[in-house]
Amino acid sequence: MEQIEFNYPAKRKVLERAHVGVVGSGDLEILLEPAEGEVAHVFIRTSVDGFRDTWKAVLDRFFTKYDGAVRIQINDAGPHPAASSCAWSKQWR
Repeated sequence: MEQIEFNYPAKRKVLERAHVGVVGSGDLEILLEPAEGEVAHVFIRTSVDGFRDTWKAVLDRFFTKYDGAVRIQINDAGPHPAASSCAWSKQWR
């Protein structure tokens, strides 16, 4: 199991919480909640080691489009990081 954290600059205030997915049998869940200040903090707990660089690339791309001050917790039970971005992109809107 690996735990990964990233921070990104944020300009927009996020007003609501969101919950996407369910952890179990190769799935993931994403929890989003408003954050104070001008930062987005992402915490990833994954059952698959060795994907830090891939997670970083996916999140770097995500945060070029979305600039909300948010705390994101990703509980990953196996899907590839790139597949995960579809779930949170839909929720972000």
